[in-house]
Amino acid sequence: MINFNTFLGEEELTEGVYDPGILKAFFTAGGPGSGKSHVSGRAGLGRLSPLGVKIVNSDAQYEKLLADANLAMTPENIFSPKGQSIRKRAKEMTKTMKSNYTNGRLGLLIDGTGKDYEKIQTTSNSLRKIGYDTFMIFINTSLDVALRRNLMRPRKLPEKDVIKMWNAVQQNIGKFQIHFGRKSILIVDNNDENDNLIEELFVRVKKLVDEPVINTIGKRWIASELKKKKRK
Repeated sequence: MINFNTFLGEEELTEGVYDPGILKAFFTAGGPGSGKSHVSGRAGLGRLSPLGVKIVNSDAQYEKLLADANLAMTPENIFSPKGQSIRKRAKEMTKTMKSNYTNGRLGLLIDGTGKDYEKIQTTSNSLRKIGYDTFMIFINTSLDVALRRNLMRPRKLPEKDVIKMWNAVQQNIGKFQIHFGRKSILIVDNNDENDNLIEELFVRVKKLVDEPVINTIGKRWIASELKKKKRK
């Protein structure tokens, strides 16, 4: 088990422009059964991230709103008029949360499967335009492992859907490497759920979080914020 406190000093918990994770955005990618939520959480990018990263995930918001409405995550509820109305509300709430986070240039974890390259590329580019350095954590498994883990999930997907999504995600690896750059994409082999690999990932992610912002727009934003603080 990782002891996050051994990696974090008090000075890194200072609020404002010195927030850990400031102007750093991490995208996750991984098909069904890849374990990306588990891996990213254990790597310091979970709901209570010690690295100062805020999660942007409309699916998590949707599940919460369904539970609040006393609706189970069943196909009947999901595709019902009420379920679709709740889905729309979840997306609107997530959009507002993301806007609030980016206004403060807070660190982000944008959780997704990675099957829609164009959507990720567009979001990454829009973040870069306001000063963010962007990265990707790609959680990889074989198709056999993905299919086996899907059968163990409470909410199983049809096998054909798992195969289709796995293939779509795999086809995007090369595109992601070009967009993010090889130094800014972390590919994790999660076939064996190795805790040592997850600990190594945490160290690598923290190093990226701690490194100075590279984006020149981000550098200017930080300099501007520091000037404002000095005038107070």
